[in-house]
Amino acid sequence: MDIKTYCVGQSASGARSAAEGALDNLPRHGPGPAAQDRAVATPGMVITALLVPVVSVLGLVTSWSVQGIHRDWVHRQQVACRHLPLPRAEHLAAWSGPVLGLSAVAVCLLLARWVRRRCGLRLRDTRPGILAFVWALCNVPAILLELFLLWASYTSDGSGSVLGDCG
Repeated sequence: MDIKTYCVGQSASGARSAAEGALDNLPRHGPGPAAQDRAVATPGMVITALLVPVVSVLGLVTSWSVQGIHRDWVHRQQVACRHLPLPRAEHLAAWSGPVLGLSAVAVCLLLARWVRRRCGLRLRDTRPGILAFVWALCNVPAILLELFLLWASYTSDGSGSVLGDCG
């Protein structure tokens, strides 16, 4: 994709008149004719939009790893025939899932604000913006799952850990 102009940058020829500079200081309430012919999908915007699905998936994978960490902890207790403290890695993974999930939504909101402020466009008017917005919406059930796994890591299972035949 050939990016001729940055959203608020110089024109393709590199020269700007005093009138164009004065227009940059005025608030925009919608895409004017000058904003429509400018390239919005800058490399930074594309990278930021791609961060939303990456961070969403990382949050889900990190939260799901709590199950494996807990299973290994139960197995170590059974081998040692005594109760062991919960590993710190389980707490770290349990908390990092919702943090990453919510940060993906925050990145999408900050991207929307940046596109609106710099270009006068809505996020849905750009392809990277649509990608970020759809992933942020799909991330809402993942955040609920991450919060459930966080809750499950701090609650006891009720039956207690069976240490096996340690007699």
